[in-house]
Amino acid sequence: MNDRKNKISNYSYLTKLSLFVFVFGIIVASCASETSSKYTPVMSGAIGKISEVVVIADDNVWEGIAGDTFRYYFGSAYLILPQPEPILDIRHLTPEQLANDPMLRDLRTYVFLGNLSDQDSKTSKMIKKDIGAEKVKQALSDSNFHTVVGHNKWARGQMLTFVFGNSPDDLAKNIKEGYPSIAKRIHDFDQKNIGNAVYFRGRNIAIEDNIKEKMGVQMHIPKEYFATQLEKDDIIWLRKETSKLSSNIFIHKLPYVSQEQFTQEGIRSIRDSLGKYVATDVPDAYMRTNDVDLPMFVAPMEINGSYAVEARGIWDMVNDFMGGPFIGYLIHNKEKNELIYVEGFVHAPRTTKRKFMQHLEHILRNTKLVDNEEVDN
Repeated sequence: MNDRKNKISNYSYLTKLSLFVFVFGIIVASCASETSSKYTPVMSGAIGKISEVVVIADDNVWEGIAGDTFRYYFGSAYLILPQPEPILDIRHLTPEQLANDPMLRDLRTYVFLGNLSDQDSKTSKMIKKDIGAEKVKQALSDSNFHTVVGHNKWARGQMLTFVFGNSPDDLAKNIKEGYPSIAKRIHDFDQKNIGNAVYFRGRNIAIEDNIKEKMGVQMHIPKEYFATQLEKDDIIWLRKETSKLSSNIFIHKLPYVSQEQFTQEGIRSIRDSLGKYVATDVPDAYMRTNDVDLPMFVAPMEINGSYAVEARGIWDMVNDFMGGPFIGYLIHNKEKNELIYVEGFVHAPRTTKRKFMQHLEHILRNTKLVDNEEVDN
């Protein structure tokens, strides 16, 4: 087992980070053949934490190469934070534990891992029963068919993913191949709950109207954010301040000049020009992009139908001891021949930051270019 673990873990930290870019930065197509399976909803609603996945697997599967592979990919680092945090929090349960505690069947997100050739495996028996005889027959004859998605098995608002193979090695290979689409599906599945948390106190309609009028974009801004006294026609700076967190959003409009603006260097130049407005009580302190301690990652994508580039990295203060992560989107408005740069960055010392970045990502990725006469609230 140690040899298998060494083979799987012999990757660099940056390799794990690049996996996140592949999954969440662009829309990916799975290498696996996947189908869906739905259940009749029951009355109770599913519960559970955002970014938590419950893995149902026999102990010998979880402790073997399949479990090692799952932990390597699905426990890889969230891109990109000053201190590493995983993309997902993984919780393992055996079928026996699931049967002995009915409350464990009310959670939100499950992944079942089964070796279909093991006739004594309780997990495989569960998988075979849930996906049906026809899909089991297909799985045994077609090595490209190894993933089935189900919903609402024990409670409303559940998602279940069944990953299977005909041997431990096949199962491990199928976990690796299925990782991009499964992880993205879990990410997308969490968005409703993230949105509920972000807008729990409502929205700041006055700020939203100001953003629309000045920048020509529609954004949904949580109630807790307030506008700073930054008197610039092409920049809006919003802040949310608590005892543990300073969360910030920049909206910046600028002319489109060339595709070079969408490169790492171009985005660094844009955000460093904004950083001069972020100061502290220390003389001559200002924010800058820190791509020395950790690299800045960029990836092309679409934001509500518009070409964009996502940037993730960390920032620090020149002449002061502060820093944290940022996420930004440079969006091309072809009709107006201009760019919109929206960024969120946080300062939250002595606490984990994944949740805060997920909240900012949810806000920013819903940015929409609109005509001044159009907006939907």
